[in-house]
Amino acid sequence: MAGSWNASVSRADEIRAGLAAVESRIAAACARASRPRAEVQLVAVTKTFPATDVEQVLAAGATDVGENKVQEARDKRPLVSGAAQWHLIGHLQSNKVKDAVRLFDVIHTVDSIELAEKIARVADSLGKRQTVMLQVNVGRESQKSGAEVSAAGGLARRVAALSSLRLTGLMTIPPLGEPEEMRPYFRELAGMRNDLGLQELSMGMTDDFEVAIEEGATIVRVGRAIFGARG
Repeated sequence: MAGSWNASVSRADEIRAGLAAVESRIAAACARASRPRAEVQLVAVTKTFPATDVEQVLAAGATDVGENKVQEARDKRPLVSGAAQWHLIGHLQSNKVKDAVRLFDVIHTVDSIELAEKIARVADSLGKRQTVMLQVNVGRESQKSGAEVSAAGGLARRVAALSSLRLTGLMTIPPLGEPEEMRPYFRELAGMRNDLGLQELSMGMTDDFEVAIEEGATIVRVGRAIFGARG
């Protein structure tokens, strides 16, 4: 029993230290960009990590958690007692929409009007106004989800017109590369956001969130830097 208790304390300390280090890096990036720290929301990405880790990161001060898969959140969320906003940051299949609307406060990965309309119908049936973001494929990669850049503006306007949805901003996952190589993609998404008059920019992960903040990110999605390597 004592051994398991010590392991639990050690894991809590690891997560607390990871979160503190990320918070320090966010603050430094905001300072470099002459932005208030309050402009950037940190989503702690808990995919593949157990519910106990979610509890620990919330206890350490995190307020938002992100999951890639609806089914993982469905299994994990009932085990988490701490209050949080839950974000879906992975691709949403149409047959998972009902669970997604029930489980998540924010869905980052709307990429078609068909998906948006299905989310809207489910949200309406549940008496909920669902917060969503439009995922844009700024890297123009055929294997990745996301609306095409050329179609994103029109799609955003159609999504915004759905009364049971609240479109707040744009999200992207750029191509793999060095952090500085991500800057043009982040800058492009920021320009699109500005043109559409939206508020949020969900961009930047463990390896590149500082560059994303410098280019205007309002939401960064960080897992490994907080929780350590995934098994």
